[in-house]
Amino acid sequence: MRISTLLADDHVIVRDGLKNLLLREGFDVIAEASDGQEAVRLAKEFRPAIAVLDIFMPLLNGLDAARQINKISPQTKTILLTMYNEDQYVLEALKAGVCGYVLKTQASQDLVQAIRKVSQGSIYLSPAVTGAVVKAYLEQGEHPSAPSAPSAPLTPREREVLQLVAEGKSTKEIAQILEIGVKTAETHRTNVMKKLDIHEAAGLVRYAIRHGLIQP
Repeated sequence: MRISTLLADDHVIVRDGLKNLLLREGFDVIAEASDGQEAVRLAKEFRPAIAVLDIFMPLLNGLDAARQINKISPQTKTILLTMYNEDQYVLEALKAGVCGYVLKTQASQDLVQAIRKVSQGSIYLSPAVTGAVVKAYLEQGEHPSAPSAPSAPLTPREREVLQLVAEGKSTKEIAQILEIGVKTAETHRTNVMKKLDIHEAAGLVRYAIRHGLIQP
């Protein structure tokens, strides 16, 4: 059976390369997206078996797109493509319900295997990141009484607003993109600033970069 796949990456050349790779391997690429919001919309429309998401995309990053896809299309398994193998990204992805984590530098070797493994119900991590995850979990095990990390202070909608603010969008543009009222968008923006205790745009941009919402 051909595995239906959604590809989401804002770089057309990268997306075309991945598409050609998957088609050669017999996968069925049924939809393509250039940003995270489009990926969520297409996942809801087509219900693919697999969604391959670049971790850094405009409007909505791959991690938050994966969270939304897991809710609206539970049968769709998500795989993140990324340049980063740091513990924080890998562990955050697993906590978000991502089933595959593939480094872009190894995509030609790993992505096909990742899709096949994930479609069978397994978790797939590029070999280069496996050590980071094991190390992080072992460190947690050595300190079972240590307090857990505080939960993210922002709601999913506030994270969306934060990313858009960090991308330089105005409140009116944010309202249009998210299809909400301008006052509602302004309220979300105000709440983000209050919760993070950051009251200028530059500070929000730095926070968004540190927490993997946008690229530096």
